[in-house]
Amino acid sequence: CILDHDLPRTTTRTLTSDTMTRFPPIVALAVTVTAKQSTAFAPSPVRPVVKPSISSAATSSHTIAPTQTQPPTSSRRHHIISSLRATSAALHDTTLAQGIEAIDAALPTLAPLFSELRDLPYFSLYSCDMLASCEYLPQELFECYTESCEIYPVDDEEVPESIKSSDFTEHEFELDGWARWDMPSDDYYDTKQFPEDYTGYDGSEIWSFIHNRIGFHDGAMGMDEYDADDWKADFNKAVSGLHAMVSAQVVRGMREKIESGEGIDPDSYTWTNPVVEFERRLGPNGETPEAVENLYFTMMLLLSGVRAARDRLLTDCDSGTVCQDAQSVQALRSILTHPLLDDPSIDAAVRRLKEHAMKDTNSLWEARMRTRDLMRIMNCVQCNKCRFHGKISTLGLSTALQLAVGHGGTGGDPKKIHRVELAALVTALGKFSSGIDLCLEMQ
Repeated sequence: CILDHDLPRTTTRTLTSDTMTRFPPIVALAVTVTAKQSTAFAPSPVRPVVKPSISSAATSSHTIAPTQTQPPTSSRRHHIISSLRATSAALHDTTLAQGIEAIDAALPTLAPLFSELRDLPYFSLYSCDMLASCEYLPQELFECYTESCEIYPVDDEEVPESIKSSDFTEHEFELDGWARWDMPSDDYYDTKQFPEDYTGYDGSEIWSFIHNRIGFHDGAMGMDEYDADDWKADFNKAVSGLHAMVSAQVVRGMREKIESGEGIDPDSYTWTNPVVEFERRLGPNGETPEAVENLYFTMMLLLSGVRAARDRLLTDCDSGTVCQDAQSVQALRSILTHPLLDDPSIDAAVRRLKEHAMKDTNSLWEARMRTRDLMRIMNCVQCNKCRFHGKISTLGLSTALQLAVGHGGTGGDPKKIHRVELAALVTALGKFSSGIDLCLEMQ
């Protein structure tokens, strides 16, 4: 799952040593390959908050001021000059504008294709370690509020031999590489059988760790965490985009429970109103006014990643590795040949990341280390469905970053990408398409 924690809602949104100690709990929500059919993740992506020391509460570089309190100045590279269709929030990085417009125009034909990929075992089956211990936080055994937290392995005969063979063959990894998947075993879990669900799990502790420890707050990021002239700000922006996708999935899950007549039991779920939650998590006056912009930014990274891996995926299509079913294979081909992937405007995010990475190639090991940490912190999630979907989402983002910058800032080799990484990459792209679609619907 991707979890989250909330900032206290105050009139001025000023972060003090007092307000930063009061975070309401959060509900974790699982994510999956396609449009959010029934989700249950956590609240909106929020700005990382690091509690300052008593002696430096007012001046610590780790105290992140909300963007809306920073007046645009001539020294800022990104100026607030336009807004998004998916939210009325101002657009900070205007280099993303054309790519955002291209995504909005393409979604009506692109988003429906991902629902057809759910039937492909290549994209739905993952051998995942559900018993791994938490390495970052002391924890007591916690039982999730609802039965929907649990998942179970599929029967062995339901896993194609080609998938097992690929995963076991590709088990090796670079010690200094990007986020690594769990070692393959005979236990495979199916995102189709266990899709996203609004589980009621409280993941605030996990998100606090992600924001405060995995995100970057040093140097320029102390003043402009998402749009500073540094690859670390790009990393923060991508992780925030991941949160925004999760928030959109939460809202979709709430709405679908209500529309289906199932309803939302207030004794099991803290948040029950999808409209209120959309405004709080993704609205221009919510916890993170840039949430939707960051959602688009990460979507562009994923689009660029899928395009970089397109030849590899098409080769797998031709060889029958993906699937023998002609209709399902055609859905994947339609995604891989969609005009959006060749639209130069979607390169804005990866171009920005590469430009920053090339200026600081000696520090890129930090990006790889943080993505490995981002993957492993998911083992601290005590909702199994949330853990499962959270790992898939994180691996998809990691694969996109790997293809974008590699080890030296120039990009990774698609031929070295494993089957499970390709599957997670395309799966994550489907989630982001669904998330943006939800934002457009809510507006």
